[in-house]
Amino acid sequence: MANGREKIVILQSDPARRDALYDALAGAGYDASFFSTSAEALDALRQLGADLLLLDLPALDSASLETIATIRGAAVTATVRVIFLVGPEPSQRAAALDLGADDAMSRPYDTAELLARIRTQLRMEKAEKLLSREMRIAEEGQQIAHTAFEALAVTEKMTSDAFSLDRRLKIGLASVFAVAILMAGTYFLFAHSARTQNQVTNKVITGLEGRLVKQQDLLAEVHRLRTSQDPAAAPIDGPLDMSIGGPIGAKDDLQKKAADLQSKMANADSSDLATLQNELAETNARLKRVEQERGSAQSLIPADVQSVCLLHISVAFRNQQNGLRLRYAGLNPKGEPIEDSTGNPILTLDGRGPEVKMDVFGTGFLAGPNGRVVTNRHVAEPWWKNDDLGSLTGQGMQAEISEIRAYFPGDPRAFSGEIQTISKDTDLATITVDMQGLKRSIRSMDSDKDTAHPGEPIVLMGYATGLAALLARTDEETSQQIVTNSGTDISQVLGELARRNLIRPLITQGHVGDVLPDKIVFDAQTTSGGSGGPLINQQGKVIGVTVAVLKGFGGSNFGIPIRFSQPLLTP
Repeated sequence: MANGREKIVILQSDPARRDALYDALAGAGYDASFFSTSAEALDALRQLGADLLLLDLPALDSASLETIATIRGAAVTATVRVIFLVGPEPSQRAAALDLGADDAMSRPYDTAELLARIRTQLRMEKAEKLLSREMRIAEEGQQIAHTAFEALAVTEKMTSDAFSLDRRLKIGLASVFAVAILMAGTYFLFAHSARTQNQVTNKVITGLEGRLVKQQDLLAEVHRLRTSQDPAAAPIDGPLDMSIGGPIGAKDDLQKKAADLQSKMANADSSDLATLQNELAETNARLKRVEQERGSAQSLIPADVQSVCLLHISVAFRNQQNGLRLRYAGLNPKGEPIEDSTGNPILTLDGRGPEVKMDVFGTGFLAGPNGRVVTNRHVAEPWWKNDDLGSLTGQGMQAEISEIRAYFPGDPRAFSGEIQTISKDTDLATITVDMQGLKRSIRSMDSDKDTAHPGEPIVLMGYATGLAALLARTDEETSQQIVTNSGTDISQVLGELARRNLIRPLITQGHVGDVLPDKIVFDAQTTSGGSGGPLINQQGKVIGVTVAVLKGFGGSNFGIPIRFSQPLLTP
């Protein structure tokens, strides 16, 4: 499989159902192919190979049994995982499993559940292959041990013969054996301790790293965002209605309510007319306020969006004792890290594989001359107040910045940056970006202590869900092409997105809920990844920086008043 994608064969004679399955699998990043007859599918399995066969046959009959028996009976196809799509009855699923299928699922099926079952089967296939390889290694080890025992027997005979030697020679030989045993025990204990510590370190880092993202996982998330019409996947290059949450739905509801009230007034008696008139006046006033807020926000966006950048922070891990950076032991033919028997990437300090990187996405905006960008401290220093990263220090590893890249809307380049100032008092930082001659306006800020007021409308800009949301703005074919052509390196994927002018911030609108001494509470929709985004008032001025985002949409989020950034921007 030269393209590095897991291969799935579909057996289904109905064109409509076959196309639906193909679209779902291709959209999830798999190399899918379909056939109408069992003979064609079996030929494909034997000649081209596959990781999984998806059988969607009209009935479970002798032909199904023959297909399964043929697959299981040939060495070249014996490890292929098989999933049956059957009718709605439990007995049909049970019959499919009895025939030899690895899994069975009833029609009509949920696409997300089907993809999850496929991922499960593919993980089991990989585990079986690993187990098979380890068994071969164990057999080879057994042969080595047998040879060693034979050598030991020869040594024992030689030792027996040595009893005829001088007593001092015997004592010397015994001493040599004792020292050898002591050295072997010491080495075993050291190796066991080192291996245990490495396993703990690797487990922590494996849970954090994401540099070499698996193509099918990324494409599956992109497909989910696109098909679910997640707000984070909505494009922002169209009308405001498509990208700002809040005003559009509220306007429609108020217009409908006003029309209903006018209809009631036409047939109301004098006792109810005054009440309906008051409700209509209040509704019209709210409608006018919503339209004004929307108009103000729409006029702000063209001036502001070009100065809001996507920040890509790459974090590497360095051994404190020898100064070497942590690396993958190697990559498999798919470009993915070689894994151990537990499915975790094998990490090393001595190999030649790519460095282990943790990728962090955040938002920043131009707030000063010479490329001065304001963002959050936890974006600029991802290990700040991060317990998992902090625990690595006690295990001899230190997280450090490997690379900072900024991407501005409308420009295909990646701009390098470096941390300039870190706030000691709050979650803010400034980064100096090499603008390479790019002209972008510096955002106007309102640092007055009383600038934010409860109920005040605001606009929030940010890159809310990172890489998947950016890819979800493209069509299915384009996103798959970008990921396939860029390999598994996130920097390459971002570079291709920038070249296609697909890196642009999401824009949402909401209101200030509360103003506290050190934070602004607001209800603008956002999600993880939007940290560092500017909060902009109706006058077009930045009044705060997003710092904490509650998971999911809705609810309250938090921002730091922009006045706290002033000490960081002072020359």
